[in-house]
Amino acid sequence: MKRALTCVLITGLLASGSLACTRILWNESRFGVLVARSMDWPESTEPVLWFLPRGMERDGSKCGLETVVKENPLRWSSKYASLAVGIYGVGTVDGMNEKGLGGHLLYLEKTSFGQRNSKKKGVSAILWLQYVLDRASNVKEALDLLQNVQPIMIQSHGHDSTIHLALEDKSGASAIIEYLDGKPKIHRGRQFTIMTNDPPYDEQLAMLAKMDFTQPGQDTPVPGNISPQDRFQRAAYFSRFFPEPTNMQQAFATLLAAIRSVSVPFGTPYNKLGDGFPVYNTEYRTVCDLTHGVYGFELTTTPNFFWVELADFPPEKSISPMSLTPGALDLAGNVSSQFKPALPPF
Repeated sequence: MKRALTCVLITGLLASGSLACTRILWNESRFGVLVARSMDWPESTEPVLWFLPRGMERDGSKCGLETVVKENPLRWSSKYASLAVGIYGVGTVDGMNEKGLGGHLLYLEKTSFGQRNSKKKGVSAILWLQYVLDRASNVKEALDLLQNVQPIMIQSHGHDSTIHLALEDKSGASAIIEYLDGKPKIHRGRQFTIMTNDPPYDEQLAMLAKMDFTQPGQDTPVPGNISPQDRFQRAAYFSRFFPEPTNMQQAFATLLAAIRSVSVPFGTPYNKLGDGFPVYNTEYRTVCDLTHGVYGFELTTTPNFFWVELADFPPEKSISPMSLTPGALDLAGNVSSQFKPALPPF
């Protein structure tokens, strides 16, 4: 992994590549609460899976080796252990913690964190998610913690951190946090199970309301393109067909099939489509079992699916963070034993 990355504080308008991703939460299965996400990106994000133990000291002013929050930065010690996926070695974009809190950063072009308010603790946007995984046990605690925190826009590898945050926990609670015109907009409730990208969430819900999925069938017209709007509506449609599984294996398979159905295949044009937003192919997919602490991962360039179990890393016995770089063809099934001690660069 690269340790020396260029991170620049951004204060103006944003216009660069986009994370065109999808998140699907399934909080109605009797076997547990599951959530899946796809990561869509124009290049490798250098994904690394991390086990991060309790007691780690974190500096929210940093983006890689650079300080991007100079006034009143947020610093903390991790209260809970977590499994997370790193991006460019500067932060995490997906993960879950030992208490069953999950979180995901997805692209939102209209994101604006606003002018710096030094009365609030400032945190590099790419550490926004890791902060709540480290310190919160559920969605309510996460939202309470974030009231006095301001994410700070950064840039890495030429990409701006125009992101919104999805959170969920093992009770099935859900929250979507967007910063628009400098102010946080929060959608909180079990019903907010689907998330993609632009336009902002209120507009996505308004467009979904125009679709008649009350009696879904094989003749129901379903948007089939790869735009964020179409993926949002297609994910909502397919989630209505989730069967009651007979075991957790079937539940995992059901959600994995759903997130694959809204993934973007290789060969998709890397340009702006009719809606004006860039869309990129899917780099990887994750499935989190928040009830039992299982984290599944699938890199789209390798034909194998594997998972990690938090129970394999007793947090009170951990003396070091541990990592695993996906890509090897022999990674399949439970790969917890293949993690190796490593120091995360964030």
